[in-house]
Amino acid sequence: MKMITKTEVEEKSRKGGLRTMPFIIVNESFEQVASYGLQPNMIIYLMTFYHMNAATGASILGIWNALSFGLAIVGAFVADSYLGRFRVVVIGSISTLIGMVILWLTTMIPQLKSSPCSQFQHVCKGTTPIQLAVLLSSFGFMSLGAGFVRPCSIIFGADQLEKKEDPQNQRLIDSYFNWYYGSIGISTICAVTVIIYIQDRYGWQVGFGIPVILIFFSVTMFLTGSPLYVKVKAKESLFMGLVQEVVAAFRKRFTNIPLIDFDDSYQQPHESEILAPSNDFRCLNRACMIQDPQRDLNPDGSASNPWSLCSVEQVGSLKALFKVLPMWSTGIVIFVMTRQFPFAVLQTKTMDRHIFPHFEVPAASFSVFMMIAYTIWIIIYDRFLVLLSQYTGRPSGLSPVIRMGIGLIISCMSMALSAITESIRRKRAIEEGHGDDPSALVNMSAMWFVPQYALLGVAEAAYAVGQIEFFYSLLPKSMSSIASAMATTGAAASCFAASVLVSGVNWFSSTRGKTSWLSSNINRGHLDYYFSLLTFLSLLNFLYFLVVCRLYEPGNDGSSRLSHEAEEKECAYRLLP
Repeated sequence: MKMITKTEVEEKSRKGGLRTMPFIIVNESFEQVASYGLQPNMIIYLMTFYHMNAATGASILGIWNALSFGLAIVGAFVADSYLGRFRVVVIGSISTLIGMVILWLTTMIPQLKSSPCSQFQHVCKGTTPIQLAVLLSSFGFMSLGAGFVRPCSIIFGADQLEKKEDPQNQRLIDSYFNWYYGSIGISTICAVTVIIYIQDRYGWQVGFGIPVILIFFSVTMFLTGSPLYVKVKAKESLFMGLVQEVVAAFRKRFTNIPLIDFDDSYQQPHESEILAPSNDFRCLNRACMIQDPQRDLNPDGSASNPWSLCSVEQVGSLKALFKVLPMWSTGIVIFVMTRQFPFAVLQTKTMDRHIFPHFEVPAASFSVFMMIAYTIWIIIYDRFLVLLSQYTGRPSGLSPVIRMGIGLIISCMSMALSAITESIRRKRAIEEGHGDDPSALVNMSAMWFVPQYALLGVAEAAYAVGQIEFFYSLLPKSMSSIASAMATTGAAASCFAASVLVSGVNWFSSTRGKTSWLSSNINRGHLDYYFSLLTFLSLLNFLYFLVVCRLYEPGNDGSSRLSHEAEEKECAYRLLP
């Protein structure tokens, strides 16, 4: 037995390490370049070859993004509980490759898409169910791939560097995370510049073919490094534990056991300190109450059925999750604002996009200004962190809640500016006689859109970073992965909400034969009204944010981390009774 253990240790020592990083980072970077390079221009592709109106195309793209983010929870669960991270990343990478090949084939095979309509055609040949099914299947495969690769790839890389006996190991892992996120940032910028330029300059066949080549190379690189990887086996998932706690509380919903009786609450067998269930969310305390010791406990003191009995510590973790949900919900609207790129592409496509006389910025590449502003804000804030900490007395400068509030206010400003800019663009288009020609160029520089993109980038940076710090400060350390997962589910919820909002506005504004605000002819529609609506929703969301802040004790800002032990009662963010 000792010989086997020694052999396993020696084998593990020969695997992992920095030599595996190129395979892992290249895999994720190319996946980002390929995936994000397809999305910005996709609204043009759907409207041209599938004859979708702007609202329908934007709704489909919103659902596609929602699935991509939402399936990340499924990917993390499958990796943790069943297949392990390596297999899940492989499955996700291959699924992405299949989806992109299908999408590329729609550009190569004429029967897989409709013919584009000319301006002389009054009735266009519609898209057949088979053509639509092929298109949606490509989106489905790519969503599954993104959901499996993105949450697991970064942790899989950390597994390669994990050496608990090395005191300097944490510094190496921190450096890995910095390089990993840095590579994602560079990849995203390359996607919205280089890939978009190729699509505009050389057409859809080449523009969709390049991502296929990148993903194929990505999968090949990742599989080439397989003999070098440390492959951590699947174990019980934290997500499953949370589900068990909810089920256990629901099963005992009619019980009359006193909820403050310490003697009847289940403790972990090796817990050194007796913990008492807290009084908030008292109904969940039923999950840790012992009804029949002979039935509920094994001889060693462990729970006989985790679906009927959970420990006080587990229930505390679930309560912590419920406490952050109100603040989590305040992020849905602001992230809806960042999902309006399909309409922004239609706007900038009708404007003068020249920076130099012989260079024109692709319409779908204007989101790069948002990314630049996002990065600049983080760098500036990090540089001035020391100065801020001297005034606020906090190592992080401004508290997470204040930064989230700043992000919400700036998002309101961005949407208000979007409404004003679109109103000017639409008025000028009509004055120039382009009311019935949405493809005509308006005598107005697209650079007018840069300030609103910059504001939106600053808003997202301020809010998103503040929110993730808020989650990490409130949730127990054992639930750090949940904090990241909540950001992912927030993105999924915002994409779905954006899709529903677009569909609802399109239906309501087109009643009684009126022209929809979100008409494909943006010169006849009223995108300015739509952005005004988003401004109003942003303002309401900020007021809701202030109400949510009142649920937490004043003077607490998330600077302390909630532990998973008895210190929970000293948590900086406690809901008021």
